Amino acid sequence: MRFLAPLISLVALWVMPAVAQEFTTLKGHGGPIMDIAVAPDGTVVTASFDNSVGVWRDGVPTWLEGHEAAVVAIDASSQPGVLSGGDDFRVLSLHPEISTEDLGVITKHMGKVSDVAYSPETTYFASASWDGTIHLVSVGEYLLNRSNHGVPYEARVLTGHSSGVTSIGFLRDDVLFSASSDGTVRIWERKNDSFESRPIVKQGFGINELIVSDDWLAYGAVDGGTRIVHPVTGEQIADFTLDRRPILSMAYHADTDQLAVGDGHGYIMMIDTTAWKITRDFRATRKGPVWALAFSNDGKTIWAGGLDDVAYGWPVDSLDKFDPAMGQDRSFLKAADTMPNGERQFMRKCSICHALEEGPSRKAGPTMHGIFGRRAGTVPGYSYSDILDGSDIIWDETTIDALFDQGPDHYIPGSKMPMQVIAKPQDRADLITFLKDTTVQGD
Repeated sequence: MRFLAPLISLVALWVMPAVAQEFTTLKGHGGPIMDIAVAPDGTVVTASFDNSVGVWRDGVPTWLEGHEAAVVAIDASSQPGVLSGGDDFRVLSLHPEISTEDLGVITKHMGKVSDVAYSPETTYFASASWDGTIHLVSVGEYLLNRSNHGVPYEARVLTGHSSGVTSIGFLRDDVLFSASSDGTVRIWERKNDSFESRPIVKQGFGINELIVSDDWLAYGAVDGGTRIVHPVTGEQIADFTLDRRPILSMAYHADTDQLAVGDGHGYIMMIDTTAWKITRDFRATRKGPVWALAFSNDGKTIWAGGLDDVAYGWPVDSLDKFDPAMGQDRSFLKAADTMPNGERQFMRKCSICHALEEGPSRKAGPTMHGIFGRRAGTVPGYSYSDILDGSDIIWDETTIDALFDQGPDHYIPGSKMPMQVIAKPQDRADLITFLKDTTVQGD
């Protein structure tokens, strides 16, 4: 059942009594939160590893489906539609009242999508990809031809980076910035009917995140650097490099001059962009990274996502009063040494994508209930990759052992399953025993 968890979680019980019920959790996804956006009316929108987008109104989610792999990037500024990009290489326009088939595919990259954005006047969609390109699509032309029956619209492809493009942001409809794992930030300016680019930042470490404002750019890098530069010259204005890496998420609220930065060590750093000073440095996670950040429209709440299948919203003014809440153990807070080895292998290798219970779930993969003796690609209601749809594989002790011995990318090339190898034969045997004990039909 999809529902909003109570406002107080197990972890919230550990925080100071004065603020124990003042942070909010949005629970319902079946995998980690990969991105968060806030729509113009204040609606929180979440993207997840479970292939879906959640639109949260009064704590109740509406699920937008269409991607065939993890959704990692969203832009909700053109409400009620949501611009989304995923690990299936596709950029979609998701809408609660229009089917994905009717909307069609905006564009498709040659690699995973890393970021998506509308231009300020919604003249363009833009998307960035690990294939090293930016795709630019006219919104007007796309809407005229949106019933394209799944065929991607022919996008304008911008090239210039030497490796994956990780983040993009518009200054105006005719000026776009991009960051890359090649260690550069580029500015793209429209000249007549083309976009010309030049680098304004060159550094030795890959850049993961980019924030664009009228007077400055902020970027976050693999080395833990959070640097502020002039948007035309690239001249450095401020440097907030700390001994935590990498920078994985950023959010900016212009009206309150707040810049939020999330890192791999689980901290959210808040920066005053008028005085250029750190105002708060909050440990948000018990373990793991902060992958997603977004401000509420009034700037009073910071939303965050990470390893959990939960989005957390904290009041900015009270951040310093909270203990870490994100990064709970996925095995329902059970210590690893209290589980038998087969269960540990399932939790580490399978649980993020697969449920053990019968029926539909919000996880990225189909349920494992009844897997023994079942033909691969036959769980009703799940959208399989072409290679598994109609497969001759029958899941049993031998095929499951081979799957994890070789890894899905070798055993079933072209499937959506992420690479997972269990090298030790005994670990594979223990996993199979656990699955037989917990997934057999009728148990």
